Amino acid sequence: MRAQPAQQPSQFVSAFSGSFVSLLRWHQLDAFWDVMRSVADQQWYIYAVGEPPPIAPASSAEVQQFIGEIDTLLRAEHREDYCGIVYVDDREQPTFIKIYDPNNLGSSCGSSGGPPPLPGWILSLVPPEPLETALPMPGGRRRWWRRLLGN
Repeated sequence: MRAQPAQQPSQFVSAFSGSFVSLLRWHQLDAFWDVMRSVADQQWYIYAVGEPPPIAPASSAEVQQFIGEIDTLLRAEHREDYCGIVYVDDREQPTFIKIYDPNNLGSSCGSSGGPPPLPGWILSLVPPEPLETALPMPGGRRRWWRRLLGN
């Protein structure tokens, strides 16, 4: 029996798995929000991971509102002298932003032996899909699961 060829990741998963930089300092986040406000009309999808993905992009007003509210939440709940929980693919011309929930950070580098946590929110110019089903289970976890099921 021949193995099936690996399925190519979707555009969303490819973007999610791409290269990102951290907005480590609060002033970097402030500057980035200014960039986002200037491109708020570019058909952004706002995806709260764990909820059904949006089927339509947010309006410019909704993006502006989200920026204000998420900034307030991050500063209230991530009481550190650094930010470090917002990651962008490009600081000047963003297309994909990952925002981690301050109350669900876990080990973002995965050094605890498990995969890093999913972000709490994603802003993307690519239509999102449910990450829980779009990202393949890590090989070690898959083997454990199959062994548990006796497969």
